[in-house]
Amino acid sequence: KKKKRKTKKTSAGEALVCLSFLSCFNLLRNLNPENELKRYFGARAVLGDQRQRQRQCVRGTWLTTPQSTWPRYTRTGIVMQLLDTKGGVQYFTFEHHRKYQEVQLKFLENVETMDPNSVVPLLQALEPYHVDSLLLLSDVCRMQEDQEMARELVEQALYSLECSFHPLFSLTSGTCRLDYRRPENRSFFLALFKHLMLLEKRGCPRTALEFCKLILSLDPENDPLCVLLLIDFLSLRAREYTFLTRMFQEVESHRNLSQLPNFAFSVPLAYFFLSQQEERSELEQSQAREKAARLIQLALIMFPSVLMPLLDHCSVQPDARVASHSFFGLNAQISQPPALNQLTSLYVGRTHSLWKDPAVMAWLEPNVHEVLRMVDARDPLVEESERGGAKSSFCDMVSRGSLIYRHIILSEVKEAMAALPLEVTSQPVMGYDPLPPLDSIVSYTRPERYLLRPSFLAQPACSRRALSPGPGRMWELGADVLLHLGGRAAWLVVLADRQSIQAGLVLPLFLDGHRQRRWLFTAIKAKAIEKFWLFLTRGGLE
Repeated sequence: KKKKRKTKKTSAGEALVCLSFLSCFNLLRNLNPENELKRYFGARAVLGDQRQRQRQCVRGTWLTTPQSTWPRYTRTGIVMQLLDTKGGVQYFTFEHHRKYQEVQLKFLENVETMDPNSVVPLLQALEPYHVDSLLLLSDVCRMQEDQEMARELVEQALYSLECSFHPLFSLTSGTCRLDYRRPENRSFFLALFKHLMLLEKRGCPRTALEFCKLILSLDPENDPLCVLLLIDFLSLRAREYTFLTRMFQEVESHRNLSQLPNFAFSVPLAYFFLSQQEERSELEQSQAREKAARLIQLALIMFPSVLMPLLDHCSVQPDARVASHSFFGLNAQISQPPALNQLTSLYVGRTHSLWKDPAVMAWLEPNVHEVLRMVDARDPLVEESERGGAKSSFCDMVSRGSLIYRHIILSEVKEAMAALPLEVTSQPVMGYDPLPPLDSIVSYTRPERYLLRPSFLAQPACSRRALSPGPGRMWELGADVLLHLGGRAAWLVVLADRQSIQAGLVLPLFLDGHRQRRWLFTAIKAKAIEKFWLFLTRGGLE
């Protein structure tokens, strides 16, 4: 009995999931944004004449509400399978049947053209509920400011995936897991994330918060989309202050949430808002004020680089003492690690609107001065933070750098995007699968369609030019590298060793849209890359 009790107590993921669903016993009802909009504007304003509209015979779902204008749903070739059950936790995965695999491979082939219109025929002729195509077109609509169509496409993707659920897969149990390393599962994660971001922009933060909890419950230990960097903001936007403080109290011992800038600042802000609620007793208000003051001072000591950018975004001019003190000066921002700079930029860019309240600034000011007094007095808490002891647990988040980059790319917070390293911004990122894990579990791969016959390789360059893919010009970059340029695309032909010619590889290359000499290509051996760039730097394309 003692061993079982100890196992339950130390299971960080289970504690986190249980808390997430304790905050709302009727989670399924809160997944419908119309219910939240009804509370704000009334049922008549939200529904309008939809009550009289006759619905078609569509399958009822919880994640979305199918519309009568959507294509008729038929089996898409996506199924969910139960892989294993361990310790009361069930591990599921999506699988693609052969028909869907063919559509998926055709989709990947069309994506290489860098033309979103090439994806439309897949939805019209082959598969109207192809998930990755719907997500890609949703991003295109969103960039074109068509939020309504972007939201509808994401909902269709979620509808298709939910219709494929396993009978034992539950949205509310908190014990169903999906592995993000499997490409078939990523579409579900990304569709949920894109949906909650659109819901937040639509003015439904409570519904977005419930979707955020759902994403976290699918893989609470790894958190592949880093929704822990977002859940505090949605809690504050939805005014779920009690949920945020309870989550912090119960999970802090497992996950060290105080080591993240977003929780370090959002939790005291939640306590401050609780202290302003008139329905609470004077004792509860006093305790909330004390916790808010203690935690905000600790946050300012641990992350002094947050204050000045936060005040700048709020259009607040600090007083002379704060502006001239070195503790909150420019050195605090320059000396911090790059990963911390990304997290602080993400938090400030995302939540600064919550700090613009004059009452919040009036509460923040005396706490900033108290921190400066502690710094000047060489308080032990300040010295411990300067030695780095308070940030020892921050290394866990730093080691998950690619996850943070993926979250920033999906969130599209411009302040955080500007802080991304060059190795991330210089590589192509696909919206349907941004920064895939390096340890991905691949169940099927694309066939090698660009293999050249040895008879083609044995011919001289003049003959190969005639057999090159399409009209254009051909350059020999070396003994085993050819470049074919035609129109807006190009092909890099990498030949095998001439002493033992077996096969060659034709790789499509595309300009990046800014008319710069940057080429997007993969799987090219180092020798070919070196010759290719030497050719470009010598002005061969001129």
